Amino acid sequence: MTYNEVAGGRAPIRMWTDPAEVEPDVMRQLRNVSDLPWVHGVAVMPDVHHGKGATVGSVIAMRDAVSPAAVGVDIGCGMTAVKTSYRAESLPDNLRYLRSKLEQAVPVGFGHHKRPVDPTRLHGFKTADWADFWQGFDRLAPAVRGKRERAEVQMGTLGGGNHFLEVCADDEGTVWVVLHSGSRNIGKELAEHHIGEAQRLPHNQDLPDRDLAVFVGGTPQMDAYRRDLFWAQDYARRNRAVMMALVCDVLRRHLPGITFEQPISCHHNYVAQERYDGVDVLVTRKGAIRAGSGELGIIPGSMATGTYIVRGLGNAAAFNSASHGAGRRMSRNKARRTFTLEDFKTQTAGVECRKDTGVIDEIPAAYKDIESVMAAQSDLVEVVAHLRQLVCIKG
Repeated sequence: MTYNEVAGGRAPIRMWTDPAEVEPDVMRQLRNVSDLPWVHGVAVMPDVHHGKGATVGSVIAMRDAVSPAAVGVDIGCGMTAVKTSYRAESLPDNLRYLRSKLEQAVPVGFGHHKRPVDPTRLHGFKTADWADFWQGFDRLAPAVRGKRERAEVQMGTLGGGNHFLEVCADDEGTVWVVLHSGSRNIGKELAEHHIGEAQRLPHNQDLPDRDLAVFVGGTPQMDAYRRDLFWAQDYARRNRAVMMALVCDVLRRHLPGITFEQPISCHHNYVAQERYDGVDVLVTRKGAIRAGSGELGIIPGSMATGTYIVRGLGNAAAFNSASHGAGRRMSRNKARRTFTLEDFKTQTAGVECRKDTGVIDEIPAAYKDIESVMAAQSDLVEVVAHLRQLVCIKG
């Protein structure tokens, strides 16, 4: 589809979904954002839904300014996928055993490693700049200075909520590994710290939503935020790389002869400096991936409805972006009230995963239809591969 443009405030709102089907509180959030004096434009993805300050599934281009809430509290959250040489028909019959071995290697939920993962012990892992990366921790906001040890043992862990680790097969029967995670608690604490700092600044006192508080260029507060933001984005990228290396080591032990292609990786809660319409802007993608021309990305559905590997078409009207997934259609609390454990088991039939009440809020029916989401952004990405879940691990 082509986008719908709706009236905003100071900047246009381009929507890759039907505005009539978007909830009023989501439209209110979008209009609030578009009315900020620094905003150059807003692009809305087909998986859009309500978020803190800014909607999830929105791409916001600002001139020399950035709103921390428009990034999201899980800074750098994103996806990594690796295609293997293995065939689905060669997988062991007992996928539960394989799931247990993966869960032993990658802590989930509130879990963490007993000691920091040594990247020099990971197969083929690049470790040249790790010391410099960790030295950067000491320059972060004082609010997190005493939490380096926790950040170290959480490196290479999945987390909870909608984060997942999956073994999948594409339509040709080739096995893939896919994971979704972010910057763990350290990114969340940095985000919340800077949102609070922004809310206290004088220029943010008359905003329609205090959660949209921004930092502006040329100020020490912006410099401090960008320093911490880019460190947390790097943490998230490394976190996924460590997890993928741990997973591949498990698969090498249990699937003889398996090899792996180069990983595909993309953030979907982050900031990038880009240029559109001859203007340098800071682009925040909150629940959206970059989809520049030829760039590979990952768009998951829910835990039993498949995942798409895509190639960007470079649509500048969308600020070279696409959706980050199916997007929730109901809150976690509503999902728990609406569905039963039997519903969950039925909807995840054929997938080796947890089947208990602790994950009912991740039931596929709590998410939008991934096929409709993909159809709505045919001018943003093209499909490279369609994957179906065989094993799904959640916290």
